[in-house]
Amino acid sequence: MKIPTERVKELRELSGAGVMDCKNALAEAEGNLEKALECLKQKGFVRAQKKINREARMGAIEAYIHAGGRIGAMVELNCETDFVARTDDFRELAHNIALQVAALAPKYVSEEEIPDGEELVPETVCLLLQPFIKNPEQTIQDIITETIAKTGENIRVKRFARFELVEQEG
Repeated sequence: MKIPTERVKELRELSGAGVMDCKNALAEAEGNLEKALECLKQKGFVRAQKKINREARMGAIEAYIHAGGRIGAMVELNCETDFVARTDDFRELAHNIALQVAALAPKYVSEEEIPDGEELVPETVCLLLQPFIKNPEQTIQDIITETIAKTGENIRVKRFARFELVEQEG
């Protein structure tokens, strides 16, 4: 099946994947853009899983201060190289995670950090499991995985902090 160049370009803009990956996904999906996008996501996830054990020592610290200056968040997001840490995709991811922390106040990065015996709903207290505030169909882990697929490097949330001014009585 011949895949039109415009279709490949459209899928590339939607996914951030390489030209050949887009062309192959469209061929596999018989030209169906939605199926091709899903195929790329699954392949990206597999690719991201292979990178998960690679060391991530570079990165950036992103700060977000909510309008009015009463709530703020800082996130340390790590990747493998400083080159990736300077990309727009990485910076946008860091910003979105800081925004998420400010908005939903998670207590832990992942489920593994929850102390034994605590009765908590992981999806509410674990950052990586929370639905992304800009697209509740995805979790924070999903958007990290997408960025891993785009950049080709392992990416991890190392730590975060959330600050909120609290009015004191008296």
